[in-house]
Amino acid sequence: MTVELSPITDADIAAVADFLRVNYKDRIPWGIMAGPWKVDAPNHGFMLHDGQRIVGAHTAFYSERLVAGRAERFCDMGTWYVLPEFRSHSIRLIKALLAQDGYHFTALTPGHKVVSIHTQLGFHPLDTSAALIPNLPWPTPPGRTTISTDPDVIESTLAGVELELYRDHAQALAARHLVLLRGPDSCYVMYRETRVKGVPLAVIVHVSNPRLFHRAILPLTRHLLVRHRLLATLAELRIIGPRPPLSFKVTSWPKMYRSASLEPGQIDDLYSELVCVPW
Repeated sequence: MTVELSPITDADIAAVADFLRVNYKDRIPWGIMAGPWKVDAPNHGFMLHDGQRIVGAHTAFYSERLVAGRAERFCDMGTWYVLPEFRSHSIRLIKALLAQDGYHFTALTPGHKVVSIHTQLGFHPLDTSAALIPNLPWPTPPGRTTISTDPDVIESTLAGVELELYRDHAQALAARHLVLLRGPDSCYVMYRETRVKGVPLAVIVHVSNPRLFHRAILPLTRHLLVRHRLLATLAELRIIGPRPPLSFKVTSWPKMYRSASLEPGQIDDLYSELVCVPW
């Protein structure tokens, strides 16, 4: 048995997507292997093949971002799946990704069994302490907080870095966007929808103004319940700050990073598989 390793190119996306659909999870649009933002990506990850047959893949999402005034390159390590009979070759996929120089690596969707492997390879855990906020039909005073999902309103409200973030993620399939407006203040909220044990949740990905987010938590959670039928909101404290009243203390799924120079506070969930691939 000769198992070869090669990068996933544009020409390979359809075949890798079909491999993941047939062998891993069939309800996920695996053909999304790049974000809508502009980036010079070297590949879409790596794959293993036995002859013409794909037997394993590890997807990746690349971005270039300004961090503390410097351009930094990121590689978010996406889905990792290898057929059982070929799993002795699995580590070759992740080592191929990590062998690429000049990148900071994130693993924002690792399975629990993968965490120990990432730890051995130099990854560090992010603090995923979170608040689980019930979305209830709270009565809200009219006129105090306006919530808009209108792209034109979002575009006209945001400026600078936040506007760039919105434009980069506006077409990301798993990202949802809204702005909170109260007087002269605004807050851009990006979230994704998911299900945990069958319960539909909003998972907060980005908050531009944590103070206003907290002030508007009741109308926001009411909006998510009434307009989107989401029963609760999961928000990591590294994104929103202190845990809101009437919320439950929980821990989100594991997230990890590997970087020679960046601190945990400089790592977030943007430009990643989280915002691109719904599940």
